[in-house]
Amino acid sequence: MTAPSPAAPDTPHRSGFACFVGRPNAGKSTLTNALVGTKVAITSNRPQTTRHTVRGIVHRPDAQLVLVDTPGLHKPRTLLGERLNDVVRTTWAEVDVIGFCLPADQKLGPGDKFIAKELASIKRTPKVAIVTKTDLVDPRTLAEQLIAVDRLGQELGIEWAQIVPVSAVGDTQLSLLADLLVPLLPEGPLLYPEGDLTDEPEQIMVAELIREAALEGVRDELPHSIAVVVEEMLPREGRPADRPLLDIHANIFIERSSQKGIVIGPKGRRLKDVGTTSRRHIEALLGTPVFLDLHVKIAKDWQRDPKQLRRLGF
Repeated sequence: MTAPSPAAPDTPHRSGFACFVGRPNAGKSTLTNALVGTKVAITSNRPQTTRHTVRGIVHRPDAQLVLVDTPGLHKPRTLLGERLNDVVRTTWAEVDVIGFCLPADQKLGPGDKFIAKELASIKRTPKVAIVTKTDLVDPRTLAEQLIAVDRLGQELGIEWAQIVPVSAVGDTQLSLLADLLVPLLPEGPLLYPEGDLTDEPEQIMVAELIREAALEGVRDELPHSIAVVVEEMLPREGRPADRPLLDIHANIFIERSSQKGIVIGPKGRRLKDVGTTSRRHIEALLGTPVFLDLHVKIAKDWQRDPKQLRRLGF
């Protein structure tokens, strides 16, 4: 991403919260990571990957933009789904600006209209329409999508503060998006120390990186059944100061015994791959060598059980 130009001496400093919303798989997490410049939200080609609000912090000379990445709003089929929707609506009520993400490569559908109707009921918060994944379409398709988004706002009485086409993968117009979001924030001092990129606890981020690796290449019905809990993160005792090792013990929870074989794979190969992939990302995140101990456990129908949802952090 291009570095922002230095702030003029008389420019007031702005700081505040922006939240990206949209139906599942609209590119919200990828956009958050691209703007922050590092991985703070897990991404997957599976819808409904995000389950927590992850804050990514964009530092600029003139502003601090705190990005809140929410789960995709959807018609819930489980108690987990209802709780994820509650998280989204609570977040909308607390932010300074809302970015509505609509992928350029898919025509506006019932899911987009469902969210737009909800947004129309929030009167005071400025709304920016962000057309994502522009690298996947030709200029004509993009132009048609921009017109459709404008028309959607008119139909529902939403006055878009801006309509911005971007590509997080192609690094197209990301600086422009930040430039357009910043003036919509209130004037104020830094909300987080310089250099902080997220306020997500390390243990939660580690669990999310393991879940991201576990999501790769599994059957379509499995992602919603996977939860990860980090039980312990402790430095290995007796290691020399120049050769530290962090022991991480984590459980991957699924809902049925039939799913266990899918996650573990033939002769344990899939679980080994999950461990190798997630350990690499965890070591990059924490800056230290890691020993990762993974176990797969069954938490029967946890998405529908209030007690188990609490235990798994929802």
